[in-house]
Amino acid sequence: MAGPQQAPHLHLAELTASQFLDIWRHFDADGNGYIEGKELENFFQELERARKGAGVDSKKDNLGDKMKEFMHKYDKNADGKIEMAELAQILPTEENFLLCFRQHVGSSSEFMEAWRRYDTDRSGYIEANELKGFLSDLLKKANRPYDEPKLQEYTQTILRMFDMNGDGKLGLSEMSRLLPVQENFLLKFQGMKLSSDEFNAIFAFYDKDGNGFIDENELDALLKDLYEKNKKEMNIQQLTNYRKSIMNLSDGGKLYRKELEMVLCNEPPM
Repeated sequence: MAGPQQAPHLHLAELTASQFLDIWRHFDADGNGYIEGKELENFFQELERARKGAGVDSKKDNLGDKMKEFMHKYDKNADGKIEMAELAQILPTEENFLLCFRQHVGSSSEFMEAWRRYDTDRSGYIEANELKGFLSDLLKKANRPYDEPKLQEYTQTILRMFDMNGDGKLGLSEMSRLLPVQENFLLKFQGMKLSSDEFNAIFAFYDKDGNGFIDENELDALLKDLYEKNKKEMNIQQLTNYRKSIMNLSDGGKLYRKELEMVLCNEPPM
């Protein structure tokens, strides 16, 4: 048996994708996708030690004040927790492919387009071989040179980061964690996820003619309905953006049941 795991050295030099993941995993001790509470304190103390070691230090001596300043700068959605993509900004990574992803799939609309292109079998998942093509395209767009082993490493790292149930594929909501928080409209539906029965009932209500798809206007009404039912605030601009993003999954303006189910249900359709 191996001894207790040592904290990976949190230096501020350039990191590889795998080193970044090791640091993330060490501090996200309960594996819930965030560094928070005691984890955050441990992370911050380790970061301060690393900064001192690197000769980088802020003027404030009080750890609490430093922590507040730090959270203000990096906790973009101000939820008091650090998520993986926020951490990627703190630690410069050699091939910062998380930030590379964000620069080139900056909006939820682009994300949905890319998803549609790579979820070729419309399973509601991107599998390892599809993910590799997805990342390869991304790196080409970003003019980042890469070789086959590097691409393999990125693919494996992203799978390790986001494949929460370890089945070797990424669901839409897992993959959307790569998006900037403010763009991740899928997070907005998190508290409103529907069961299969609820989804079938709401889809049937809007698909009046029973042809298996709805159009953009029907989607608009469906989303408004969903928000009112859940007593969520929603401004017109947000609604328009969400609708456009979801319609990027559609087939020439026809949004089929399966596509919408990916966004609104707890589990993608099998």
